[in-house]
Amino acid sequence: MIRAKLMISALVVGGFSISPAMAADVQIVAQNPVIELSASERVDSAPDTASFSTGIESKAPTATEALRDNSRKARVMIEKLKSLGIAAKDIQTTGISLSADYDYDNDARQNRFVGYRVSNQVRATVREIDSLGTILDSLVSSGGATNLNGPYFSIDDDSQLKTLARQRALENARGQALSYAKASGYSDVRLLLISESIHNVSQRPMVAMARMGNASNESVPVAPGQVGTTVSVKVTYEMIR
Repeated sequence: MIRAKLMISALVVGGFSISPAMAADVQIVAQNPVIELSASERVDSAPDTASFSTGIESKAPTATEALRDNSRKARVMIEKLKSLGIAAKDIQTTGISLSADYDYDNDARQNRFVGYRVSNQVRATVREIDSLGTILDSLVSSGGATNLNGPYFSIDDDSQLKTLARQRALENARGQALSYAKASGYSDVRLLLISESIHNVSQRPMVAMARMGNASNESVPVAPGQVGTTVSVKVTYEMIR
């Protein structure tokens, strides 16, 4: 007799609900041998959302001067993002740093303190991908950004893609299990346990730019390509006659 374990998030016994913390593992009895295997399926689709990070860096003799200058420039950059059609909810500050700034003195062969450096980093999400190249160009040329990283493409609502990938993964898993069963003298299989994991894969073009100088008059070329939604399942089947 072979036992396969099935985790249940909640139980209802005699009309009373039992919380997951109180629920015990349920043992499903398998009369025949079981098959444990994994299957993955990926569904590709054109992205409808892109995000990138950008920032402003300032240097000054004192920490206060550096912070004030950086704050002024950061406000200009954020307002520029909004003017380019990016909603306030899609703009998020991801980091503000203050550090001492040094230059290397070749004669003395040591670092020489010259002031302070402040950096303000922001992450922005673009929901009109066709405008992404123009946004990146405008952000550098007139928004004052000193660095850019990204873009990272995604699908805002990939629930349908997950459903399709899940169905295909389960069909694949059942087909494999049935093949094993028939090869072992059994005619069918019975599903006992499923667990899954989901991840997304974005083909990111190399538009990452650091320490930007003057941008050209032409918008930055961006190729969104496709992003993949992958569902992986682990399943346990009982072989039946």
